Amino acid sequence: MTTSENTPTLASPGLLFMDMDSTLIQCECIDEIAAFLGIKAQISAITERAMRGELDFSASLTERVQLLAGLDASVLDRVYDECIELTEGAETLIQTLKSHHWKVGLVSGGFTYFTNRLKTRLGLDFTLSNVLEIKNGKLTGAIIGNIVDANAKKQALLSQTAAWQIPHTQTVAIGDGANDLPMIHAAALGIAFHAKPKVVAEAPFAINDGGLDKALELLTAA
Repeated sequence: MTTSENTPTLASPGLLFMDMDSTLIQCECIDEIAAFLGIKAQISAITERAMRGELDFSASLTERVQLLAGLDASVLDRVYDECIELTEGAETLIQTLKSHHWKVGLVSGGFTYFTNRLKTRLGLDFTLSNVLEIKNGKLTGAIIGNIVDANAKKQALLSQTAAWQIPHTQTVAIGDGANDLPMIHAAALGIAFHAKPKVVAEAPFAINDGGLDKALELLTAA
């Protein structure tokens, strides 16, 4: 992986935004939720096609969430406790960036139930994700508000870069799915991480083996 002189540097404050499912963490949360209904295979197939860019993300997410209607919300706790594992190198990457006064954010087509907990756990500066509607302790099968899609991820990166007064040349985006591509293209350094073929093909850089901390190798030291 070769970088240029315009590559973001650890010597100055910067911003890194990353995806959650199959990037920061090793699973797809919605697939693990579906497992408690016995429909993981059905949901996973839709998720895979959406991440490959074969399906409209918003429509496919709406379809998948509808299939979760009636599930007890306590299952979300079990998914977080039993299924979520941080990707190798995640904490090293975040801690290293934070020690160099970088902002680190999580932008996800997943759910606030998980991103909020990870924000607290990892000391993240920003999260954006979807709100599952819960009534009487059960999932309704709906999402509250606008869906966080590919454009929302891109806009979050751009708006927070401006809000924190960070030069665009100091921005990094990491993701694995087709809905991460606009964000990856918008950043000064866009990285496909163990990504779908479409993302590997289009992203400026790709990490196909090793942990998230390998992204540090793409940042100049001075």
